[in-house]
Amino acid sequence: MRLRGLRPQGGRERLKRNRFTMPDSFVHRDNPMTPFQAVALEHASRLINHGPTVLVTSLDGERRNIMAAAWSMPVEFKPPRIAVVIDKNTFTRELVIASGVFGICIPGAGAIDVTYAVGSSSGRDTDKFAEFGITPVTGPVLGLPLIETNCAAWLECKLIREPHTEDAYDTCFGEVVSAAADSRVFNNGHWVFDASNESLHTLHHLGAGNFARASNVLRARPLP
Repeated sequence: MRLRGLRPQGGRERLKRNRFTMPDSFVHRDNPMTPFQAVALEHASRLINHGPTVLVTSLDGERRNIMAAAWSMPVEFKPPRIAVVIDKNTFTRELVIASGVFGICIPGAGAIDVTYAVGSSSGRDTDKFAEFGITPVTGPVLGLPLIETNCAAWLECKLIREPHTEDAYDTCFGEVVSAAADSRVFNNGHWVFDASNESLHTLHHLGAGNFARASNVLRARPLP
């Protein structure tokens, strides 16, 4: 599985672009009974701050794809911006550049097999959603295909074009325009990892199809 990532270095030019607004609350068009709840954009960076493996979804017209990526990170809080490494040779990169948007889904331990499967194959000649039985929901702002089954959270992102960084380092930047999380594992702007929601604990790629799973939360105490 080619799970790649790179922490971008150096400054980046601030670009003027259209703003997108997430409704204060929304009901999924696909599943009004979902446990997913909107995440305030000021908290969106917390969804990937701990370095989980993510699923990158893309859509351009009738073409769609999903891939796994090991390297992503927040780069700014307000407005919320993230970076993710997407190899220039992938079908996902082609769709993202063409459409200017992408989705980030955060799989839980229950999605380990699907995560490995979509990270081990190309979607250029097949629809991986159909091939692996993945039923997406539709993003409320950008209309992207997003995954909620066995996933902890998702983000819709508008691509911020940085051609040099994209070409030299395969690093793509995006501004988060909507986000949601399963309230059983992310609530009031914080992760809650415990025995009741182990299937939603985030995955962390170790290589060769091996993953670690986020475990109990430890709280630091002030030193005397």
